[in-house]
Amino acid sequence: MNGTLYLILGLVILALIVAVTVKLVKGRGELPSAPTRAGLDAPPTAITGDLVDVPPELAGLETVETPVPSSTLEVPAPTAGRLGRLRARLARSNSAIGQGLLALLSGATIDADTWQEVEDTLIVADLGVAPARELVERLKVRVAAEGTADPERVRTMLREELLAVVDPSLDRSLSTTRDDGLPAVVLVVGVNGTGKTTTTGKLARVLVADGRTVVLGAADTFRAAAADQLQTWGDRVGATVVRGPEGSDPASVAFDAVHEGITENVDTVLIDTAGRLHTKSGLMDELGKVKRVVERQVPVDEVLLVLDATTGQNGLTQARVFAEVVQVTGIVLTKLDGTAKGGIVVAVQRELGVPVKLVGLGEGPDDLAPFDPEAFVDALVG
Repeated sequence: MNGTLYLILGLVILALIVAVTVKLVKGRGELPSAPTRAGLDAPPTAITGDLVDVPPELAGLETVETPVPSSTLEVPAPTAGRLGRLRARLARSNSAIGQGLLALLSGATIDADTWQEVEDTLIVADLGVAPARELVERLKVRVAAEGTADPERVRTMLREELLAVVDPSLDRSLSTTRDDGLPAVVLVVGVNGTGKTTTTGKLARVLVADGRTVVLGAADTFRAAAADQLQTWGDRVGATVVRGPEGSDPASVAFDAVHEGITENVDTVLIDTAGRLHTKSGLMDELGKVKRVVERQVPVDEVLLVLDATTGQNGLTQARVFAEVVQVTGIVLTKLDGTAKGGIVVAVQRELGVPVKLVGLGEGPDDLAPFDPEAFVDALVG
């Protein structure tokens, strides 16, 4: 009797266990089927928490992370031949000095009034009074000696005399590398509104296009926008930009930029300085301080003065004062495209005794070109 009772109790307990097990299984999903060979070959899957159903088409596939695309650096256009584009731009200008001169010199007769008009045209084009008179006197002698008014011959003589006053003998190369393993340092200076920061950024592109490595120093700390603008130029060509808080000491930023250039072992450090009013002696003195502080590490190889070609003789006044504070080694003329003020090239070179090394040809990022006297004169005479 007792044995029968124990048997019944055992069966009841077993039934309860089975019922609870089935209920649990139904609550968590179907029991997995027996593993197949494909399932055994698949890589193990780590599962935490509840069981997860894996679609058959994904079984055995590895998870591949999609790489985040890196920013694409711009490749600046080669500098060779850039100045050739100026020819078309000057040809579109109704007031290009070459056109006016050729019209005067190709007339049936060339009298005293004609020569006076030639001289006036050159002076209006900002060539300067003395260079204009010198050029006219030489043309007079040549035209009288040859006794010709043939347009092509006159064009040739005009080209030769213009080239002589532009002076192709000047060294217009940029010192952007050194032989001692240190970076060359280039200070970019000028007054407000000449396009100085833009010129610095474009110059970085010129150097990168020619295979140089560059660090940019945003030493114009008076305008946060200037540092941001320079940062954009640097990012586009992969150049490091050293900057400081707005209002910080420009000389300190310039010093740090040169130090970074030495650390990175780059070819050139370009330092964009604040736009100085040449009438403010305190600001000009500060520019001298920037140069002195930089030279505690590396000599300054170039001081490029940025001038707006359309300002004419006013630009010469600016140039004189800057030359007194820092030793200007070269001129960058901006806004030269399509202007009748091309004679400023001659005037500023005569004034400072230093060459025009770069010219701005337009608004594009690669519209800064090494100055080529022959290409420039050819563009003027058409």
